Amino acid sequence: MSTVNTVTEQLTRAGQAIEHDSFAIIDAEVGPHAYTEAQWPIVRRMIHANADFDFNGLTAFHPDAVEAGIQAMLAGATPVVADVEMICSGLSQPRLGHFGMTTHQFISDPDVIDAAKVEDTTRAVQAMRKAHRLGLFNDGAIVGIGNAPTALIELVRLIREEGVRPALVVGMPVGFVSAAESKDLMAELIDVPWIVIRGRKGGSTLVVAALHALLSLAEARQKSMQQVQQA
Repeated sequence: MSTVNTVTEQLTRAGQAIEHDSFAIIDAEVGPHAYTEAQWPIVRRMIHANADFDFNGLTAFHPDAVEAGIQAMLAGATPVVADVEMICSGLSQPRLGHFGMTTHQFISDPDVIDAAKVEDTTRAVQAMRKAHRLGLFNDGAIVGIGNAPTALIELVRLIREEGVRPALVVGMPVGFVSAAESKDLMAELIDVPWIVIRGRKGGSTLVVAALHALLSLAEARQKSMQQVQQA
């Protein structure tokens, strides 16, 4: 029985061939790695997104991260909370729509900007607080942070001090000020699954790549379950 994905593949055979050939080249050139069979498709797609083999090694996973992400997607109607609009724009709407998922970002909301000015914080901090007020983190959300280290630091605080429990955090902020430190803080957590990139590298493109890889794994799981039910 075939479990070939359809929703999370490129829309044309030519596009599929290019992507699959790229993955094959990465597999041939990457060298040894310590990732599991479930983790490697995520790292490979991140390498594909930036043509940077450093993500073999820099990418770290909470032991439950991949399964938590797949289960959150299969649950349906799972919100994705992002630190910036770029992540929401980069995610494939048909792929999200297949699982009934929605995206949310608040970085440019007037109330977020006003609060950041009044409290002398960043917009990213206030955006995470707004998501918390709206109850999104405790609604089985997947959180994607690719730009703002302060967003990830604030999320860690919310997890530790206010008990928020997103299903998965994909924490990959890029930069020179607090970026590496924010990811190290996230990686200290046990109760909330995470995927992070160690060090300064990261970015919204990589968050999108990781989430697309998880969507592909979720579709494969969904098809496999459907075939078992039909057997």
